[in-house]
Amino acid sequence: MPKPVTRYTGLLSAALLLGLLLGWSRAGSQINSSAYDLLLRFYPPPPGPSSSVILGIDEQTLNKHGGLLRMRQPLAQALEIVSRFQPAAVAIDIVLSEPGTEAENERLEQALASLPHVVLATHLSSSSMNPANASQTAAWEEPLKRFKKHAAALGHVHADPDNDGVNRQVLLAKVGGADRRWAMALEAYRLALGAASVRETASGLELGETFIPAPRVRDRPLRIRYANPSSPVNRLSVQDVIDHPDAAAIVKNRVVFAGVNVAGGIDRYLMTPYSFGMAMSGVEINANAYETLARGEFLLTVSESTELSVAVAAAVLIGLIFWRLTGNAAVGSALLVLIAAHGLPLFAFLSGYVFPVASLSAVTWFSAWTGGAYHYLVVRKQLGQAESQRDRYQRAVHYITHELRTPLTTIQGSSELISRYPLTDEKRKEIADTIHRESKRLGRMMETFLSVERLSAGQLELDCQEIDPSDLLTACVERCQTVAARKQIRVDYVPEPVEPLWGDREFLEYACYNLITNAVKYSPASTVITVRAWHETEKVCISVEDLGYGMDETEIKQIFGKFYRTKKALQSGVDGSGLGLAIVEEIVVRHGGSIEVESRVNHGSRFTLSLPSARRRAGQRIS
Repeated sequence: MPKPVTRYTGLLSAALLLGLLLGWSRAGSQINSSAYDLLLRFYPPPPGPSSSVILGIDEQTLNKHGGLLRMRQPLAQALEIVSRFQPAAVAIDIVLSEPGTEAENERLEQALASLPHVVLATHLSSSSMNPANASQTAAWEEPLKRFKKHAAALGHVHADPDNDGVNRQVLLAKVGGADRRWAMALEAYRLALGAASVRETASGLELGETFIPAPRVRDRPLRIRYANPSSPVNRLSVQDVIDHPDAAAIVKNRVVFAGVNVAGGIDRYLMTPYSFGMAMSGVEINANAYETLARGEFLLTVSESTELSVAVAAAVLIGLIFWRLTGNAAVGSALLVLIAAHGLPLFAFLSGYVFPVASLSAVTWFSAWTGGAYHYLVVRKQLGQAESQRDRYQRAVHYITHELRTPLTTIQGSSELISRYPLTDEKRKEIADTIHRESKRLGRMMETFLSVERLSAGQLELDCQEIDPSDLLTACVERCQTVAARKQIRVDYVPEPVEPLWGDREFLEYACYNLITNAVKYSPASTVITVRAWHETEKVCISVEDLGYGMDETEIKQIFGKFYRTKKALQSGVDGSGLGLAIVEEIVVRHGGSIEVESRVNHGSRFTLSLPSARRRAGQRIS
């Protein structure tokens, strides 16, 4: 029996939708982020010298100079020393917007003027309020003009951590009010390359001949490929540079990122995939963003359309596997798809792409569970149907064997009489007629049984014609008289003028004969069976009523089930297969009629057939 395609497809579609919804949910996003962090840790960039140096204002510097409010003086000193060693560029990760003292500002301004390429920090603030619509308007917090005039570029230091508070990317562009700023790391990289400007395309940014794949979506995000923990970005302390100027020699031809790297300072500390519970300062994150640009080891997130296409393909493949294959082949093939689905994000990562884990994993698992469960249920159902069919045919063989016993016994006994005893010609002719009659009966029984089987399977059409109910029932009653006489049962039937039936004579005769013989089989001796026929509006009714064992309500509901026999029937010792009434019902239903049963235990039963009259069904062919 083929699997119902619509139901199977619907279940797989539901599994696909559920998997996608889970993958795109907040929980799915967290799974994707955790998987990404794990891959970053297992496959960090190869160790090597960094292209940048962090000039940090650390605890030592703060303690030496009296805290954060007094940092411009030591920063200026350190920058003056750094300028001697010709750095490629210097990025100050401090928004120099506070007034400060004149002496400190003048010293810092002179230090900035001595540097070749300076990038000053700007920060996106949302403190201003528009009273007209009570909506917040973002604005840029910028350095003082005296510092700004010495800057080759202004770069934003806006942080954009994910929902779990982990910073995995930098926004290369950020808009505030009417102004847009490039990220500090990008501006430092541009100045280090000597590019005049940033050229935008739909797929990325161009700095001279250098291309950065940052598609034009949501401020052009770029995933930060944090440096290998075994070879982190070089660090210098402001105080160490002041105390040991030669230590600044490592900045030659490198980009310097100067900022506060003290927890609780003015800089914001964020978690990263490498944090392991320890946050990272903003200046370090910017330096790592620069290292990502300088190394050119970019990680691109696959598009949502690609993610969806792969998930749909996985669901379809698993669906086809459980549709076409069975047993170990189906399970093994589905397992290979699951392994491939879980290996795809790793393969994509090693190729420079980030493929979301949650949606593909959820879709493949839900599809596998759905396909496997449906496959199991269908196979189990088919197995049950096969066993039921085998049992049915075994019983059918038993039924045929039993039903054919009587004519075969008659034929066998008659032929033995002819061969063993001298008989008159008249007696021989009588026995020969009996053999001929019983053999024809045997053939009709075989043909009827096979026809009923084909009728049940929908492989046979009824040969409908007008039938006289009186002729039909008279023939059936005469055939039953011999069996009834053995139990001294009287079969009463008085032919009356009844409107013609419309149906197949052979099948209807089988149905009526079966009802009458059943009444004889399951009625006590010396009782009466009443057969009647009458017509109602556009139908003809035939009833067979006995005074037999009867049935209760539960048995009446099951009496037309194949191979079902009542308790009384089993206790009576009368042979039977339980197929007769099932065949009768099939015949009646196929004629467009109905069958009703009235019965009481130990008071008998009455079976009533309602069949179409010739007047209503004339000219129609029932199939």
